[in-house]
Amino acid sequence: MTPDQIYFKNREVAAYRLLDILPIDNMKLEDWIVLSTSCGGYPIADIIAKELNAKVDMIFSKKIFAPSNNDCEIAIVTEAEEVLIHEEIVKAFDISLDLIYEESKILYENELSSEVNKFRNGNQLANLNGKNILLIDEGLNTGLTMMACIKSAIKLGAKSVSVATPLIPTASIQTIESIADDLYYIKKLDHFISINFYYDTLNEIKFKDIETIKKD
Repeated sequence: MTPDQIYFKNREVAAYRLLDILPIDNMKLEDWIVLSTSCGGYPIADIIAKELNAKVDMIFSKKIFAPSNNDCEIAIVTEAEEVLIHEEIVKAFDISLDLIYEESKILYENELSSEVNKFRNGNQLANLNGKNILLIDEGLNTGLTMMACIKSAIKLGAKSVSVATPLIPTASIQTIESIADDLYYIKKLDHFISINFYYDTLNEIKFKDIETIKKD
């Protein structure tokens, strides 16, 4: 790795660089809910939410992998029971849609529901009906999780859905712009490696870390 391949020292720096490109003054004229789409994105979402005087939360999701390859992401299921399928991969490997939906049901019932209950002390995601939603992550890889979260917010009645992320693969921009009201990013990358490749420090964020952030 060479120095010029690192774009952000840490999540805090990434958050403040996002604030530089977000139309904060205009956004403050309306009410927003800021949602992280991953644990790693939560510290960034928290900083931006405080600047907007907005509520911060997280929308939970789980990845579904190909039966014979635990590194091959083929679908996402969210806590709103939205299932987004990577159609090209599914067709290429002739993966049954029934298998995907069955796996999504199992993940939702056995993992997602319990994580959501633990995170919010038994409460569900805040009412998004008629709200402006800003989805945040520390970076996008395939963009599949973000797309699933956008569709979940729309399904839950959001008035508008915008996306902000420090890093995005160029290939994902058009897809996200096709359904999000606004997309904000700092770096677009034609040859995306991995999110942590572009950060100097990117420690793993766990639930206990988020609990600490919530108390600040």
